[in-house]
Amino acid sequence: MNTKKLTLLHSNDMHGDFLAEHVDENLVGGVSMLSGYVNKVRQEEKNVIYAIAGDMFRGSIIDSEFQGISTIQIMNMLGPDVVTLGNHEVDYGVAHLLFLEKCAEFPIINANLHIKTNNARLFDPCYVMEIDGMKILFIGILTEVALAQCKTDGLIGTFVTLEDAAEEIGRICNTYNATDIDFTVLLTHIGFEEDKALAALLDPAWGVDVIIGGHSHTFLDEPAVVNGIPVVQAGTGTDQIGRFDIVINTDENCIDSCSWKSIPINAENCPRDPAIEDIIRTYKERTDAKYGQIVTKFVRQLTHPTRIRETELGDLISDVLKDSLGVDIFLLGSGSIRNEQLGPVVTKGDLNECFPYDDAVHMVYVTGAQLRRMIKRMLRDEALGGAHTEFYQLSHGLVVEYEQPTHSFLRFDFEGEPVDDERVFTVGLQHFHYLNMKESFDVSIDELRANHADRVISTSCTQIIEEALSATQHQNASGKGRLILHLNDGTVAGLPDEE
Repeated sequence: MNTKKLTLLHSNDMHGDFLAEHVDENLVGGVSMLSGYVNKVRQEEKNVIYAIAGDMFRGSIIDSEFQGISTIQIMNMLGPDVVTLGNHEVDYGVAHLLFLEKCAEFPIINANLHIKTNNARLFDPCYVMEIDGMKILFIGILTEVALAQCKTDGLIGTFVTLEDAAEEIGRICNTYNATDIDFTVLLTHIGFEEDKALAALLDPAWGVDVIIGGHSHTFLDEPAVVNGIPVVQAGTGTDQIGRFDIVINTDENCIDSCSWKSIPINAENCPRDPAIEDIIRTYKERTDAKYGQIVTKFVRQLTHPTRIRETELGDLISDVLKDSLGVDIFLLGSGSIRNEQLGPVVTKGDLNECFPYDDAVHMVYVTGAQLRRMIKRMLRDEALGGAHTEFYQLSHGLVVEYEQPTHSFLRFDFEGEPVDDERVFTVGLQHFHYLNMKESFDVSIDELRANHADRVISTSCTQIIEEALSATQHQNASGKGRLILHLNDGTVAGLPDEE
């Protein structure tokens, strides 16, 4: 039996996390030490591949200020061997993404995105890397959230179901099996639970060996094995990197032995990369000069520890948008808040990094009955169980108390009174969530337009928030009392302190 060793390193959901941070006086994460570790392994091992499973973009000032061009330059220096698209790669628009691909010195693969008129793919669906006489096949699969992002472009389509994705994987594997592929990797961005579901759909004859995923920001101690396929993910950011050490049976084109672990990126085992530090410093100096001005000072640091509960920052920002725009209710996408804390001193850069999505705002007209339906959709078991679905922060005035075991509302009040099913409310929504009304809320735009025509009431969330915060100092928020959840495990989340 002929065998060869392969070391497969992987990251996902880096979100512009370029800079190291001090944690308990230790330096952790950052692209410099990440690059140092990758380079170290490349020197120590013979056959090394480094792959990134989507979402290089978004989450930092350096990325958003230069609309991903800075990220591509930094990634070129980091030197991944192959990258698949994540949903945030399309945040700056599909046309801009195609421009960024031309700037990349590494292959970007995706089997999903296509032009609807002729089904032409926007990217190569896969990449075959030859190393030490072995042929390694990578196939890129993107979450259907990308379809939501692309709804502004009616010509762009993607997969809708996992079954569609599995069928496409089978087609690619069958096509390339004739070239004597030694090892096959699915490089996905669909979330850990979806990865496991996808693994269960794959025909073993297709020869998929491992699934490296992203999107759900899942930290693992060991791989999940489904249908004989190890499924892994490396959390989020640059604080860690996943590492497979694999012995491949090149006669049978299968795994002989395999181990995986998550490696912490810290000063103890990761040397620094001065060249990458220099380029990051150049970008940081330019952004610091623009974004260093102080916008406001909170009473204390406000937090957003989870996207599936009411939070302090969620209360603050939803209230700012409700009050500034004069709507009855603002439903703020929880995922719009990208940091777990903000303040007490808030600079323009802090605010931009915490809330990077500068969407327009739509005002829609919603009956009380429709509002109940919308909130019940948000609170489905899948969402409360931690699946990567849309969730919303409620502005002041709306109080929802929900019992998960019975899927019923114990309280559904507005300004102290039970919501009348016939009453029509004005509701503010960010552009992304307006476009995905049916998926997020189980209500169509046409249904709401039967109440009254909707309209755009602002072209910039960020300008409203920055203006409102700069006008008032010492803001505070409780993060409790608007969304009270009686959960299946018997716990109650969101009760105000006085209760």
